[in-house]
Amino acid sequence: MKRVSGGQGAEARLQQQATRFFAHTLLAASLATLTALTPAQPTTSAAPQTTPTVHNTMAQRMQACVMCHGQQGRATNTGYFPRIAGKPEGYLFHQLQNFRDGRRRNRAMSHLTQHLSDDYLRDIARYFAGLDLPYPPAQAHGLSPQQQRTAEQLVFQGAPERDIPACTACHGRSMAGRLPAMPGLLTLPADYLIGQLGAWRTGLRAATAPDCMADIAKRLTPEEISVVARWLSAQSLPTGTTPEAASTQPLPVDCGGGHR
Repeated sequence: MKRVSGGQGAEARLQQQATRFFAHTLLAASLATLTALTPAQPTTSAAPQTTPTVHNTMAQRMQACVMCHGQQGRATNTGYFPRIAGKPEGYLFHQLQNFRDGRRRNRAMSHLTQHLSDDYLRDIARYFAGLDLPYPPAQAHGLSPQQQRTAEQLVFQGAPERDIPACTACHGRSMAGRLPAMPGLLTLPADYLIGQLGAWRTGLRAATAPDCMADIAKRLTPEEISVVARWLSAQSLPTGTTPEAASTQPLPVDCGGGHR
């Protein structure tokens, strides 16, 4: 059984890995750029010299993201880093803002975003939101029958007596997310989900007020967080599944961060 410890251990691992990956990627990108911009030196060989071309595209600029989040932002459900491909643009934009402005804490992400404008953060969010890539196949969750019933109860019905809405009420019937800013949750690594819910419980992660997920996470028990995370990570979605359209009805809880 996984333990919930406020997400601190998982967040620390993420920071260490992301910082290392980012350093390697930044070095490689810098070398490629320098090579492209440095004039070719005369040589004694008569063979023509070629200079590598660095294409100024969003895909090229986002290579620092790929090292952690997977090729084109398509992380698998076997690691810690979340999938960002295909998530709603509004959600990605607000998370980038949260990292830049200190509401979410991750050394690598804060370093990457600290000098970026809202306009450029929006460009990054739009790029990854527009990617339509296959989801990883479903994996065994290892839950007992009772644990599976608990997870499915919370996902599809919630716990109204404790003011816990169903996950599907906000994140969409297919759990692939909902416009404008509710993320999809299926196939995300269980450790990542546990870490984020734990961070909300302890205040290490926050969103603009009202912070609905912080309130919900504090109402869940550590056992509930563990079984829901493991259940969500073991599901999958067909290729081409996209976030649902914005609901015409108010959300069951009041959320900031552009979720309305």
